[in-house]
Amino acid sequence: MTYIPAYQKDEWKRHAERLGMSQSEFVRTMVQAGRSDFEVPERDGESEEGGSEEETGESEFEERVLDALSAADHRSWDELLTALTDDIEDRLDETLQDLQATNRVQYSGRHGGYSLAPGAFGGDDGR
Repeated sequence: MTYIPAYQKDEWKRHAERLGMSQSEFVRTMVQAGRSDFEVPERDGESEEGGSEEETGESEFEERVLDALSAADHRSWDELLTALTDDIEDRLDETLQDLQATNRVQYSGRHGGYSLAPGAFGGDDGR
């Protein structure tokens, strides 16, 4: 079972309707499409298949932009920005919680923010 924000579900529902698919079919199809085209970037922009982004075509980010544009007839700059970064706050929060749980990052209310925990990278200076 997967939980997503209501606005995301509404967007997926509209997209599924435009494609004549059920919501379940749409999600399965999109996940499979993403999995079949999944590339793990290597050093210097090289993909897992061995070619650079220039050689293999569109970058992952370009794909995300195209996907965001396909979900509506027109999107403003702000709408595109939101579509491409909508999960960044959740991802940051989850990552910071994980890093705090493993004592690699610490939060200080006194200093008003996060910092590397002493010895987070095994060195004396925290790096």
